[in-house]
Amino acid sequence: MKMKNIVMTAMICILTASAATAAPLDSFKGQKGKIDIAGGTAHIPVMQEAAKRIMSANRDIRITVAGGGSGVGVKQVGEGLVEIGNTGRALKKDEIEKYGLKTFPFAIDGVAVVINPENKVAELSFEQLGDIYAGKITNWKQVGGADAEINLYVREDGSGTREVFTEKAINKGAVSAKANVVSSNGAMKTAVAKDARAIGYVGIGHIDKSVKAPKLAGMTATQENAANGKYTVVRDLYMNTKGEPSGLTALFIDYIYSPEGQQIIKESKYIPLKRK
Repeated sequence: MKMKNIVMTAMICILTASAATAAPLDSFKGQKGKIDIAGGTAHIPVMQEAAKRIMSANRDIRITVAGGGSGVGVKQVGEGLVEIGNTGRALKKDEIEKYGLKTFPFAIDGVAVVINPENKVAELSFEQLGDIYAGKITNWKQVGGADAEINLYVREDGSGTREVFTEKAINKGAVSAKANVVSSNGAMKTAVAKDARAIGYVGIGHIDKSVKAPKLAGMTATQENAANGKYTVVRDLYMNTKGEPSGLTALFIDYIYSPEGQQIIKESKYIPLKRK
């Protein structure tokens, strides 16, 4: 009897150890098919890295990742053109009702004001920022910079980044018709990096040495400050599906919430969220 108990205990230990060491990608073994993903551009680094790891381990799975902005993400997943539509904002009630969407917040991102690194301006107030975007302040010398005209850059209609910036950074204020429109976080960063007179905004995860993020109302734009509440221009990033996800789509979403997926989110400079 004693020997039987010892054998049973050993078997349980082996099974437990096996489960504990199961790789996150194991759930994709033997799977075939395709997942198309589109929408928010802030999500792209996370989606692409996850897709690369899954496809490298499973030759019969193909995952495509495209941008287009949050509006595109909602429309394409709602119309069944993609399996996952990403948004940089919460879904609206009418979008949920129209398309029967399910939403999965997976990361926290801040939206930061960016200027060219040559610009000496170190800080802007909310009032100054609002006046700049409204076209009331038109020269950098009015906010402590060089005597040079300010070139405005904004995101396209339907962008989640634009919506968060408009609501939380300029208090839903007007935007000058002279503003230049770009269609992704990457395009915004490139435009500001090439224009010494520029001002724009990107997800904090996109900040690198090619652009400069001045303090905003005394707040420093870092993901740590976005997560602990010391920076207030923040948002969640969402994956959205038409109805409850199943098959490969469900496995992909599970993978994003796995420890490996959470590490990808951190390496992409976002703060991972636990599954709700």
